[in-house]
Amino acid sequence: MINLELPKKIEDTRALLRQFAEGGLRPLSRKYDLAEQKEMPEELYELAKLLRARPDRGRDAGTGTGTSAVESGSANVNGSNMSMVVSSAELCWGDVGLFLALPSIGLGNAAVSAVATEEQKAEWGELFAAMAITEPGAGSDSAAIKTTAVLDGDEWVLNGEKIFVTDGYRSKQVVVWASLDLKLGKAAIKSFLVPKGTPGMTVTRVEHKLGIRASDTAQIVFENCRVPKANILGNPEIAETAEARKKAFGGVMQTFDNTRPMVAAQAVGLARAALDLTLELLGEQGIELDYDKGYHQMSALENDLYELEAEYESARLLVLKAAWMADNKQPNSKNASMSKAKAGRMGNQVALKCVEICGQLGYSKTHLLEKFARDSKIIDIYEGTQQIQQLIVARQVLGKSSSELK
Repeated sequence: MINLELPKKIEDTRALLRQFAEGGLRPLSRKYDLAEQKEMPEELYELAKLLRARPDRGRDAGTGTGTSAVESGSANVNGSNMSMVVSSAELCWGDVGLFLALPSIGLGNAAVSAVATEEQKAEWGELFAAMAITEPGAGSDSAAIKTTAVLDGDEWVLNGEKIFVTDGYRSKQVVVWASLDLKLGKAAIKSFLVPKGTPGMTVTRVEHKLGIRASDTAQIVFENCRVPKANILGNPEIAETAEARKKAFGGVMQTFDNTRPMVAAQAVGLARAALDLTLELLGEQGIELDYDKGYHQMSALENDLYELEAEYESARLLVLKAAWMADNKQPNSKNASMSKAKAGRMGNQVALKCVEICGQLGYSKTHLLEKFARDSKIIDIYEGTQQIQQLIVARQVLGKSSSELK
């Protein structure tokens, strides 16, 4: 029999983070949605301290420091990846933009966790890190990036331009994808950690956006930007054979296998927030749902809400499975993309439908439903669009390479 309930220690973490989201993030939602492009919300520094000091921190299901199935000898592990998706969902129930702006929870931190050495994790793992991949000519096709890194003595010299860098303005460091040799394509792509303030690194623009306005999105230019040789994440060598190069890029792409379920969890948290607020507003009008009703007895409104709940639950379970597979050292690239595709679409669908159901209350700024709808769209886009996720899944199912199925 399949048990779809969260283990107790993870459920305890979830409940604690819900309190944090409800009392710490949700009250700030409207304030910092309206105050776009201002400095870091000062309340977040104190909230981040509370988050780091919570009593569950350091347990397997607590904060991203869990053991693997191989390390523990267990046949079933719920570790750092499961913890991260559950934490992300709960904090995004509070507010997606504020979640992204929380110090030490940047997307770059997930990249450090995925490919850095143990020494690098110890040194940089807790610093607030953005992740810079997208370029003007390389959006969803990460292998097409043109930013270069050339070794000069004991330093790497970076040149290139990155756009749509989440937290690129406020973060303390940026994980930058760059190529060691453009002729070798994706096989030569490596990740580099660049501290903010490094000479040659310039934030040239901060975007004005539809949603997640509490979080900044920046354009960054690197002009002869020098970082220490040790700042390359993981193995600095370029594989010599075609098979080895394919495997090496797979290691780089493991970053996405970790971050896509986390981004999908953002959509799960936002959708839950929209559904909860919708049910609350309907309850104030005397409308209560009866889950024991037969399908033929439902009103159109009830049918819509039940379908939204079903879409939400299916996306949530896909996210949990992708995270569980990562914790148990099972290849999860297909499942990571499935969870991102499903949850991204679901979050946007649920938020927009909740606005529609609540009518004027949903569309006005009296309540946060319209904000949930605006925030939801980017989750369907970043970390790979619907089309890219479906392409990845198709390649996995059909056994095709990226050159065979484009």
